[in-house]
Amino acid sequence: MGIVHPSFCIYIYIHELKTDTLAQRLSISMAMAMAMAMAMAISPSLLHRRPLSLLHDARISKLSLGANNCAISRRCCPRLGFTLHARTARGVQSALNGKPRLLTVTCKATVDQASPNAGSEVYQGAYGAWSVDASDIREVILYRAGLVTTAAAFCTAASAAFLPTDSSIKSTLLSSCDLFYAAGASGLGLSLFLVHIYVTPLKRALQFLWAVGVLGSVGVYLNFSAPANQGLVEYVLDHPMFIWAVGPLFASLTGLVFKEGLCYGKLEAAALFFVIPSLLLGHLAGVLDQNSELATLALWMGLFGIFAARKFTQPIKDDIGDKSIFVFNALPDEAKRALLLRIQERSVKEPANF
Repeated sequence: MGIVHPSFCIYIYIHELKTDTLAQRLSISMAMAMAMAMAMAISPSLLHRRPLSLLHDARISKLSLGANNCAISRRCCPRLGFTLHARTARGVQSALNGKPRLLTVTCKATVDQASPNAGSEVYQGAYGAWSVDASDIREVILYRAGLVTTAAAFCTAASAAFLPTDSSIKSTLLSSCDLFYAAGASGLGLSLFLVHIYVTPLKRALQFLWAVGVLGSVGVYLNFSAPANQGLVEYVLDHPMFIWAVGPLFASLTGLVFKEGLCYGKLEAAALFFVIPSLLLGHLAGVLDQNSELATLALWMGLFGIFAARKFTQPIKDDIGDKSIFVFNALPDEAKRALLLRIQERSVKEPANF
């Protein structure tokens, strides 16, 4: 069952003055056309977000026709992504005796994760079924691209530490370290903006650390490294105390790899959770000699490269998580309570099979 959008309900009352079968069919057709037209008119703001479906509700108004039989007439509009349900009557001429009769068609718009685009696989979530759409794919690709940008920028800049002193490539890399640093920070920021984390305060905390690290980096560059005619990266390496200023940026990266390792059981991500702070704090405290720092740096580069490359071996749905949870969290409180009540009622009516 989809999630009911509380502001989108249509009630159509049709008075049929004639009782012949042709008039009845014509009225039903007109009712459906009116409902679809009204749905198109008032739902454009919703259509761009996710497919809509007009689902039959168990509490729909029933048509009172005495002993006459009632039938469900279903019409689908796959292009708009919704289904219209109407109740029609058969054999009512003799019972109504030519009197006007009232036909009620109730349409309720719902966010229907169970009705995805054609060919999409449906997954069962905590609050309903969901599927992967084009916007989800785009977000995941950008999220992964941000991680790859960060990893590539870091590994490229860090490789200068392993090149001979008289190498022209090393000189070029060292002179471009700040550009790589900016590219890596930008990629990380993009990934932190798009990452799917169920606990919103945790996501905001990682974004806050990233912002503090960026501001600290800009502050160190403007107030210290630029006046000293040094690049930011070079200046921080020569003055370890400024790791306190840029450190929050790397703390946000550490939190992100921790999330990846926890969610997907990735060994390289779990290792990065310890390697990143070990190198930074070791350099800050001066407890690591040059060989130890180079070995830890090489380990960081290798793990980070594997981590970024393996992101593209995962299914898209893995980086989305349970989409129904994010949809639920975005609902108003009243809609959340209504949905939870309906889920509870459905669980009572349909007990789990053991």
